[in-house]
Amino acid sequence: MPRTYALSDIHGCLNKLLGLVARCRNDARDDAARFVFLGDYIDRGPDSRGVIEYLIDLKSRQPADVVCLCGNHEDLALSAIDDPGEIDQWVVANGGDKTLRSYDVTAPPEMPASHVEWMRALPTHHDDGRRFFVHAGIDPSRPLDRQDRHDLLWMREPFLSDPRDYGRFIVHGHTPQRGGRPDLRTNRVNIDTAAVAGGPLTAAIFDDGESAPIGFLQEG
Repeated sequence: MPRTYALSDIHGCLNKLLGLVARCRNDARDDAARFVFLGDYIDRGPDSRGVIEYLIDLKSRQPADVVCLCGNHEDLALSAIDDPGEIDQWVVANGGDKTLRSYDVTAPPEMPASHVEWMRALPTHHDDGRRFFVHAGIDPSRPLDRQDRHDLLWMREPFLSDPRDYGRFIVHGHTPQRGGRPDLRTNRVNIDTAAVAGGPLTAAIFDDGESAPIGFLQEG
């Protein structure tokens, strides 16, 4: 069966993304690799536009094998596009200036309409029956089918400290692991290894035999 590769928090690091996808395809050998991207494609890094263009193209070529989820940075960008009062929160406080520069524009509404609509359409989670893929985490007090959008995109605590079994293995990013290694627990794995801050970009490898990752690949 094809393996699934989960990647998160690319943050404009196109070269690391291209290298890591190549590693994943090599690991999959002759099988078609399935990909789940967990959001935060933009901001802080050098080529947010290139990352989104690449993912749009990848999804168009392999629609059944590629899932792209929304992250809190896409959420921030959409808020800034829709409400001028939110521009500083994105551009000044969260690295949106690097995204605007990559598009060679000065204001959020000037971003290409096709890219904005792509971000608007991103789902918040993906459930493959064994694993629940999400950008940030979940509210441990709610069933998986009753989660709040804000929590899925922004959650840290109490999720990160909660050891309970949620009925699915949770695959997430959002909270950078400064040591460069993913944080693997019995009920979840955090694969944000701070690629935009000099760490590697990480892919977790999954197969249909068990819920937890069977390994990791890194680039950079």
